[in-house]
Amino acid sequence: MSRIGKKPVTVPAGVTASIEGSTLNVKGPKGALALAMRDEISYTVEDGGISVQPANDTKQARAFWGMQRTLVQNLVTGVTEGFSKKLLITGVGYRANAQGRKLKLQLGYSHDVDLDVPDGIEVKTPDQTTVEISGSDKQAVGQFAAEIRRWRKPEPYKGKGIKYDGEFIFRKEGKKK
Repeated sequence: MSRIGKKPVTVPAGVTASIEGSTLNVKGPKGALALAMRDEISYTVEDGGISVQPANDTKQARAFWGMQRTLVQNLVTGVTEGFSKKLLITGVGYRANAQGRKLKLQLGYSHDVDLDVPDGIEVKTPDQTTVEISGSDKQAVGQFAAEIRRWRKPEPYKGKGIKYDGEFIFRKEGKKK
């Protein structure tokens, strides 16, 4: 039994949820999101929330139960509060600059890295070494942050690279003489 799956997802005021075909649609102040519903799970939209239950007693239905409830919770949280990630850039000459729908990164390569910002995501650079990514879709925000980090992962000797805010980089000792 899924402990997470048992709890219904509460829908706050100002948010509407509806089931159309095999899609769960959630609309709120920060936009609208949709989730493709699984056949193994039954979704019901009630007055105060959305409940997720396994449609049958198969192993696969029980496996998807908690994850699908969490995905529904992420939809509701995304349209009300949104999600954000913060990246920190460490290194001499490494910097970032948001220019409209583009993000320009200078990471020690012979050329600048220009990334197109996906739709539904907002990127800010409060200073040259900080990148703040925000949006209503948790998966899209995390994916774009991972794509940025992929250009220069933090290395363990000096800690140079792009890391998440709050991420611990295990440091190694250099060569001994």
